[in-house]
Amino acid sequence: MNGQVLDRRALNRATLARQLLLDRHRIPVVDAVHALAGLNAQSAKDPYIGLWARLTDFHPDELADLLHSKQVVRSCLMRYTQHLVTADDFQVFRPVLGPILARVQRSGWGKRTEGVDLDELVDLGTAALRGRTLTRPELGKKLQERWPDHQATALGWTFQYLAPVVHPPPDGLWGRKGGATPFALAEDWLGVPPRAPDPAELILIYLAAFGPASLRDIHAWSGLSRLGDVVDALRPRLVTFRTESGVELFDLPDAPRPDPETPVPVRFLPEYDNLMVGFHDRSRVMTKEQQARVCVGAYIASTLLVDGFVHGMWKVEQVDGTAVLDVELFEPVPDPQAVESEGLQLLRFLAPDAADQRVRLT
Repeated sequence: MNGQVLDRRALNRATLARQLLLDRHRIPVVDAVHALAGLNAQSAKDPYIGLWARLTDFHPDELADLLHSKQVVRSCLMRYTQHLVTADDFQVFRPVLGPILARVQRSGWGKRTEGVDLDELVDLGTAALRGRTLTRPELGKKLQERWPDHQATALGWTFQYLAPVVHPPPDGLWGRKGGATPFALAEDWLGVPPRAPDPAELILIYLAAFGPASLRDIHAWSGLSRLGDVVDALRPRLVTFRTESGVELFDLPDAPRPDPETPVPVRFLPEYDNLMVGFHDRSRVMTKEQQARVCVGAYIASTLLVDGFVHGMWKVEQVDGTAVLDVELFEPVPDPQAVESEGLQLLRFLAPDAADQRVRLT
């Protein structure tokens, strides 16, 4: 397989297979979260929609139960944004991502923490959190007792970036509105000590969920850089392909790479879905023109997939017992009825109490 060229459809179908989007799956939710290498959780509702699009008969309580039982955790991870990941994957990801989170602290809060001994801050914050949960403002105020001339906000955020913490429930729960972010020490919450950094294991998890992918794709997903030596060391365990433009792609030998003509159902994906954030080159799911509309600055819109490719964006509006799914199509779809049918299922998931549910294609 080494050196074989994969066209856009071949890459698309391989990615959809890894991302559980060729069909809905009847597997445990914790297994799905691992298979997806986590889900972006900037908005609490997005992971639930992402799992609904991929799993058969998914109910929000299933993910909530995993958060309460500590099998899944919410934390600041890839690209220094909030994610839901399995407890085991957190133990892999967080040590490797620590240096980039420290860089984010320096760039975002460095000036506001000048004069603060950051090692001492981590020690004091760890002692304050040991065996209990505090919100970020509460922790910031405790740290401010040591550094009264510094903002509690800056001290709290600095600790979040420098120390392995998770955000326990009610953070990350379906329907939660507002409220300060709770902190717990990852070691306390999970009951296990942190592991040593192993970037190779992180890359293998990524390729299982997103491959075939380039080195730049790995960098884009993780937020890390300079992983070339690690990937080179993994070459004996990997297979390589090339895009039509000659970019080298890496993959696991036994990972699924379906027939490019494999049929794909209509799917509605949430904001910041894995399919959009997992790559530097997003051409396997959308054109450059579409990307300019879907990805605006740091924002990534909710998308509609038809035949596995982005065909539009969507949002839901609820007023007085009416829920309307507005779908902005980038081009006509071959089967509008399939889009409307899947859209009504989405409304039943998002707005089950709405007496009037409608799908509007524009």
